[in-house]
Amino acid sequence: AHDMCNFGQAGPKHGSAAIGGATDFLPLMIGCEQAMVSGTLCEPFSAHKAYRLGVIMDVVPALKIDGEFIANPCVVSNRMIDDFGRIVHGDFKTGEDFKAGKELIKSGQVDLSMLDDTVEALCAKLIHTFPECMSKSLEELRKPKLNAWNANKENSRAWLALNMMNEARTGFRAFNEGTRETGREIDFVKLRQGLAQGVPWTQELIDSLMPGAGDD
Repeated sequence: AHDMCNFGQAGPKHGSAAIGGATDFLPLMIGCEQAMVSGTLCEPFSAHKAYRLGVIMDVVPALKIDGEFIANPCVVSNRMIDDFGRIVHGDFKTGEDFKAGKELIKSGQVDLSMLDDTVEALCAKLIHTFPECMSKSLEELRKPKLNAWNANKENSRAWLALNMMNEARTGFRAFNEGTRETGREIDFVKLRQGLAQGVPWTQELIDSLMPGAGDD
């Protein structure tokens, strides 16, 4: 992946759950706690962090400043730990450092040629393998995910269908109708307050939760 892209889960922030996908493979891939953070808080993480966690196999720069590639200036990419020993490589910068990074991005241009070259190099490596053995290897490597899906697909499909009646219906609409100014998330506090008071899922409730609904 190029390092200007972000990764993460949208689930509980936008009306769904990553069942049949990240809930099956992410705990095995990055560990149960990091998977729990990703799947519940839905906070995006950088391509550099995805690379460090093993979510992607490689990361390449895509931003050019004065004709030279540089790493994403909004992401910590030149050190591993902070003063307290916590891993910060791949974390988004904060405060003035983040603002400075955004300004630097505006002055540059995105160039995906290095990503294209990396993909071509990977394809060239795949060519030099036995095709049937390659197919079998991929099938076997995918079995843990398929086994998890096959064990849960009936109730997962049923839950997804029922969820479209309320939370998904609300979250998807908010994401579709929201703007940069209003945001694309519902009023979660108002929803929880309403549910605690026994307010039923009605069109009126959904309308009241939309981004910007309280600005009128």
